[in-house]
Amino acid sequence: MKLVIQRVREARVTVAGETVGRIGRGAVILVGVSRADTPEDVRYLAHKTAQLRVYDDEDGRLNKALAPGEGAFLVVSQFTLYGDCRHGNRPGYIEAAPPEQAAPMCEAFAAELEALGYEVQRGRFRETMLVEIANDGPVTILMESTGRAAT
Repeated sequence: MKLVIQRVREARVTVAGETVGRIGRGAVILVGVSRADTPEDVRYLAHKTAQLRVYDDEDGRLNKALAPGEGAFLVVSQFTLYGDCRHGNRPGYIEAAPPEQAAPMCEAFAAELEALGYEVQRGRFRETMLVEIANDGPVTILMESTGRAAT
């Protein structure tokens, strides 16, 4: 599983002109699921995301995690995170999970964040989405689990 986490002041996702998710302060999380990912990977990355210290503390340093009630997460599936461009100019997506595997894993990731007490908005799986992001900082973090949960 690969995540691109962007700290935001606000963000929204629209599908065919309809807003399907909107947050203020928090993070947009682009989620790519691989064929090798497990439920343990989902739990590990959700907990790691919740504890990620990329918000300003009292001294203005990136040293604070977002506590429940202080902001929200916008989770958007993005299989293209597994685009392999090593050969040729057209990315290959052989490592990306098929939709029937990826959809429940993305939903499980969002549900795990909700279980930790966070407000979570979602994009719409397998839809063309317009994602508007007011990146705050900018702060962008990449996280990955390679199909086996880290301990």
